[in-house]
Amino acid sequence: MEQVYEMKLWGDNDSDFYSGVGSHHPGYVDPYIEVLTSFFRSFEEPLVVCDLGCGDFNVGKELVQHTRKYIAIDIVAELIKRNKETFKEENLEFHCMDIASDDLPSGDCAILRQVLQHLSNAEVQRIINKLTDFKYVILTEHVPEGAFMPNKDIISGQGIRLKKQSGLDLLAPPFDLKVKEEKQLLSVPSQHSKGIIITTLYKMF
Repeated sequence: MEQVYEMKLWGDNDSDFYSGVGSHHPGYVDPYIEVLTSFFRSFEEPLVVCDLGCGDFNVGKELVQHTRKYIAIDIVAELIKRNKETFKEENLEFHCMDIASDDLPSGDCAILRQVLQHLSNAEVQRIINKLTDFKYVILTEHVPEGAFMPNKDIISGQGIRLKKQSGLDLLAPPFDLKVKEEKQLLSVPSQHSKGIIITTLYKMF
């Protein structure tokens, strides 16, 4: 992922780190922030949220105020260093971690916004095995519109399964994630490529 930022494979906004149009275009970002803010504010006791793959934090910075603690994680060390220097709140922590191989911090809710779509099935599975430690998981994925064959394997990196007319479905084989409840929070047509961007809330057992 360091190369993705160094080579500006997700675009360039004259910043050292840019997590792509999906993290900056108001058509994607504004409705996402709205639905997550509504969810977080529905709890009398604010949640501890783990943002797994926080990127340049353009989205996460709008959510921190609605949580008891916001733990933002990314694998790129220089990005986390920059985020620590740029975003400072009493209830905000940044950690450089590999969410596929490292132990995750404890929390009430994990959010993964267009993160798993870049990872191989093996890495996705290792992350899924840790999600059962949370009460809630909010997952955002870019998938083909209409029916598609889920979970075709890819090599981890910049690309996603859309090029294979596939997308992630954690409840389908080979993952078969067991959840107590599934609720679609948001569906936004991609304005810059094919497919739709879907945000789903899972209530875990």
